[in-house]
Amino acid sequence: MGIISRLFGIGKAAQGIGGAVESVAEVFTVNKTKEELAVRAQAMASLGQYGAEFNAANTGSFNNFINGINRLPRPIMALGTVGLFAFAMADPVGFSTRMQGLAYVPDPLWWLLGAVVSFYFGARELHYARGATTPLIIPSVAANEQTTPTKISAAFPENAALSEWAATNKQAG
Repeated sequence: MGIISRLFGIGKAAQGIGGAVESVAEVFTVNKTKEELAVRAQAMASLGQYGAEFNAANTGSFNNFINGINRLPRPIMALGTVGLFAFAMADPVGFSTRMQGLAYVPDPLWWLLGAVVSFYFGARELHYARGATTPLIIPSVAANEQTTPTKISAAFPENAALSEWAATNKQAG
């Protein structure tokens, strides 16, 4: 095949056509190799993030105590829910008595409990959403996100009417 392609000069043309067909096909189906590389990069980034948590310097016993307290609410809620099921099976009469007692808790107190739990988990989620660059983003996507605002602002021409309005408001104010 190599000799024939050299004689007729169709080797590079065939490669070009093959590349074009491949790029068109990738519009309709996922390139498995690229997908697997992206999944691997995401997994490695998340492992790096988890590993970074344990590389922190020892900051003292008080800080370790507070970090331990901060990690308690989710396990306590999960184990407490499982504990309720175990308690219901172990002592159905006592469980139903306590559940009837919960029925007497006024609605504003339930709303307060819901707000406290929502704000705790919401603040935690907001902290992670705001605070960190997520290492789960593939590096090429992260690089693209850093250049996107300049591309967007450069894509829009200046609005003459808006500029005139802003100048008028500056003079009036």
